Amino acid sequence: MEQRPWHRHYDDGVPAELDLEPATVVDFLRRAVRTYPDRPALIFFNGRLTYRQFGDEVDRFATALTTLGVARGTRVAIQTPNLPQFAIAYYAALSLNAIASPTNPLYTPREIEHQWNDGGCEVAVITDYLYVQKIRAIRDRLPVKHYVVTTIPDYMRFPLKQLAPFKLRRQAPPLVANVPRDANVHDFRTLVRKTPPQPPAVTLELDDVATLLYTGGTTGVSKGAMLTHRNLSVNVQQLAAWLPGLVPGREVMLTMLPLFHSYGLTVAMNNGIAMGAALVLLPNPRDIPAIVSAIAKHRVTLAPAVPATYNAINQHPDAAKADLSSVKVCNSGSAPLPVEVMQRFEAITGGKITEGFGLTETAPVTHSNPVLGTRKPGSIGVPISSTDARIVDIEDGTRILPPNEVGELAVNGPQVMKGYWKRPEATAEMIRAGWLYTGDLARMDEDGFFFIEGRKKDMILCSGYNVYPDEIDRVLMSHPAVLEAGTIGVPDAKRGETVKSFVVLKPGQRATADELLTHCREELAAYKVPRTIEFMDALPKSSVLKVLRRELRAAEVAKAGR
Repeated sequence: MEQRPWHRHYDDGVPAELDLEPATVVDFLRRAVRTYPDRPALIFFNGRLTYRQFGDEVDRFATALTTLGVARGTRVAIQTPNLPQFAIAYYAALSLNAIASPTNPLYTPREIEHQWNDGGCEVAVITDYLYVQKIRAIRDRLPVKHYVVTTIPDYMRFPLKQLAPFKLRRQAPPLVANVPRDANVHDFRTLVRKTPPQPPAVTLELDDVATLLYTGGTTGVSKGAMLTHRNLSVNVQQLAAWLPGLVPGREVMLTMLPLFHSYGLTVAMNNGIAMGAALVLLPNPRDIPAIVSAIAKHRVTLAPAVPATYNAINQHPDAAKADLSSVKVCNSGSAPLPVEVMQRFEAITGGKITEGFGLTETAPVTHSNPVLGTRKPGSIGVPISSTDARIVDIEDGTRILPPNEVGELAVNGPQVMKGYWKRPEATAEMIRAGWLYTGDLARMDEDGFFFIEGRKKDMILCSGYNVYPDEIDRVLMSHPAVLEAGTIGVPDAKRGETVKSFVVLKPGQRATADELLTHCREELAAYKVPRTIEFMDALPKSSVLKVLRRELRAAEVAKAGR
C-alpha cells in the first residue's frame, strides 16, 4: 500500500501493512489453550472455565455436533445471550468448518423465520426460554432438524446455579423454561458431558465462509454477510497490532457487547480469546450496576462498549464509589462519542477510550483513533493497518473528494466480507472493484482522520442544503442538561424537509426547548437548527444501544396520518 496521510499518526510499532499469519480464530483458541491452560477463559457470575476446560468443552460439543450431521458448510444458528454456551458452540461449529449464524435473542418469530430460512440453518443452539417463547409455535416453518437447548444457569456453580432459576422465573417474561426433550431436541450440557472430546480432524480453508452475520435490516430485508475465516482472523490480528501494549495471558475483557453482533463477536470474544484474556460474560448490556460491579470485582482491563454505555456508567452513582482504575483501554463504536462523555469516563477510570468505526460487512473494524498518539475527539480515527479508505461523491461514487468535503466513505482491506448470502446483486452494489461502499457520509481532514456525518439514508435535505443528523445530536448532547438526542428529517411543504430533534434529559436536570434551540443557534448554521424539539423519557434503541431513527420517523408518520 502506498503511503497515506494517516500513516504518520500511527503509534510507534504499529505497521502500515501487516505480515498476516495464515491462521484462523480456531487456531488462536487452540494456541491459547496450549499457552495459558490454567488461566481463566470464561467468567460467568460465580462460574468459570480455564482455557484447558474451555478447549475441552469445545471439542466435546464439536464431536456431539457431528453426531447431529454437522459438517463442512452446515449452517448452525446460535441464539443465546452472552453465555459460555455461545462461545463453546461458536468455536465448535467453526472447528468443523461449519458456518455459525448468531441470532439476536430479541428477534421476533417473524425475524427468526426469515434468518433461519434464508440461511438454511439445520441445527440451532438456543436458550430454553427463547425456544418456548419464539420457536415452538413456528417450528414447522423452520428448516432446523436439531435443536440443542441450554439454560442460563448451566455454567454457574453452587449455590447460584440452584438459586438462579427461581429469580429467572419471576422475570417478565420468564428467562427459564421447561423444554421437553425428544429425538430432535437435545440438552446442551448432557451432550457435552456424555460425548468424548474426539472431533474429526478438519482442515479449515481461510476463504471458506465461517460466520453468517445478518444485518439489522435498517434499509430493507435483513441480509447475511458472509465472513470468511480470513476476514475474522485478519481483524483480530489488526486489533492486536493496534494495541501493542497489551500483555497476552494477563488481560481481562469486559464482554457485555452482544456476541451475536460483529462488534462483540470480534472485539470482545475473538480478540480476547486470541490474546488469552479472561472474558467476563454479562448477558444484559443494559444492566449498568452489573457492569460497574464486574469491572471492579474482576479488575477488567479492556472494556469495549458503545457511547450510551459509557454515558450511563458516568451517570450511575455506583461508578463514583467503585474502584474502576484497572481499565486500560476501551474501544467505542456504533455511534458518535460525545467529548464530555469520553472525558468523564476517562477521569473516573484512568483508562483511555479510542473511538473507532466498523461494519458487519468488515468483520467489523476499519478505523480507530491511535491509543498513545494523536487522538481527535469526535473523529472515528484513521484506517487501521492493512486498510485503505477514501471519500467519494454520493452520486455514483466514482470521484474521490478532497479533504474536508463530505461524501460517502469507501473502504478496502482483507477484512471486507466475501459478499451477501444468496444476494449477488446486493453484493455488487456494495462492493465495487474491491471497495466496499459503506453508505455512511463522512469527511477526511488533512491529517487523514475521518469524521462520520451520518448515514446517507438519514441525510436531511432542507431547502437544498444537506443536513447531517449526527452533527446536530453532538451539539445537543454538549448541553449540560442533555443525556441523549436523536434527530430526523420530517416532511415540510416549503423546505422539502425540516429538522426535528428528540431529547432525553439527564436525571434531575431541566431545560426548555427554547434553551436548547438557543444553544443550537450558537453552534450551528441557521438551516441546521431544529425547528422542533420533543422531550422523551427514552429513545428507541437497537440491541447494541444505537438510536433507531427509523422508529422515530415511523412514529412521526403515524402522527401525521392521525
